[in-house]
Amino acid sequence: SQANFEEDSQKPPAVGHWKTLMPSKGSNEEPETGCQDAGGVDETQSTEQLNVSRLRSSSVEIREKGSEFLKEELHKAQKELKLKDKECERLSKVREQLEQELEELTASLFEEAHKMVREANTKQAASEKQLKEARGKIDMLQAEVTALKTLVITSTPSSPNRELHPQLQSPSKAVFRKGHGRNKSTSSAMVSAASQNLTPEPVSHECREVDSILFAEFQAWKESPTLDRSCSFLDRIYREDVGPCLDFTKQELSELVRVAVEQNTLTIEPIASQTLPVVKVSAEECGGPKKCALSGLPRTCRHRIMLGDSGNYYYISPSCRARITAVCNFFTYIRYIQQGLVRQDVELMYWEVMRLRREMCLAKLGFYPTEM
Repeated sequence: SQANFEEDSQKPPAVGHWKTLMPSKGSNEEPETGCQDAGGVDETQSTEQLNVSRLRSSSVEIREKGSEFLKEELHKAQKELKLKDKECERLSKVREQLEQELEELTASLFEEAHKMVREANTKQAASEKQLKEARGKIDMLQAEVTALKTLVITSTPSSPNRELHPQLQSPSKAVFRKGHGRNKSTSSAMVSAASQNLTPEPVSHECREVDSILFAEFQAWKESPTLDRSCSFLDRIYREDVGPCLDFTKQELSELVRVAVEQNTLTIEPIASQTLPVVKVSAEECGGPKKCALSGLPRTCRHRIMLGDSGNYYYISPSCRARITAVCNFFTYIRYIQQGLVRQDVELMYWEVMRLRREMCLAKLGFYPTEM
């Protein structure tokens, strides 16, 4: 209204128009304006009071709600704290249990370790004792091997030791001995033979020439010596020497003799004057002092043979004995080579094998020493 009044005062007065003033009305209207102003102030105050009261009520509500929220949060925190306490208590129990199990495990491990150490010490003591015993046995075996090597060197098929080969002894000096004694000599016999300085018989000088095929076969056999006749070296000797030399008139008995010679189970004994044990077979099959069991011819028999542990004795003539002995000497020598007892050059061993083959050929042809 004030703005309207100011706008009206600024306007120029209109010319020719007069407006009458009513002071009475103006005076009466002034107090109404004042009353109206007083009423507006009251209304404003009441509005402010109302707003303040509303603010107070809202703040009270906010406080109440905040307190309730905080109480709820506090309650939740207390519950979580209780759960944490329970979890900590459970974990502490688990920890104590683990510590106890760890202590028990450590104690059991230490006990087991001490037990293992005691067992190891006991085993070590036993092993040391066995080692000492084994070394003593090795020393004894080495002494026997040395004596055996000396015996092998001093007793070769060219100059055999008659104490080692009783089948070569004369009937007056021979003793009964089972087996043809190729590798069954005792330690006392080895020591006695080693103590003797036997000089081999001089070998006659003769012209010799190595056969390349035979020498190659012997060298191949020498690389891996075996008694299997499937190799070319032994197959040739079986066909050319061993087979013909052991081919007697009595074929069945000849085959048994060949098997016994191969298995080293043949026994040759001189005939003693005492009464012979009763045999399982008839005298006709075994021959007799005047009949050879292998050839079937009437011959004076000074020796007899036994095949393995059969207990059956067969009388043989000197010629048959020479043939069997020649084959036995050959197998004895190749067994020595197989066992590593012959320490010679390959060519010397080859010529010794050839000499043994010649002995088998001569025996097959009927040549044998007079002492047989």
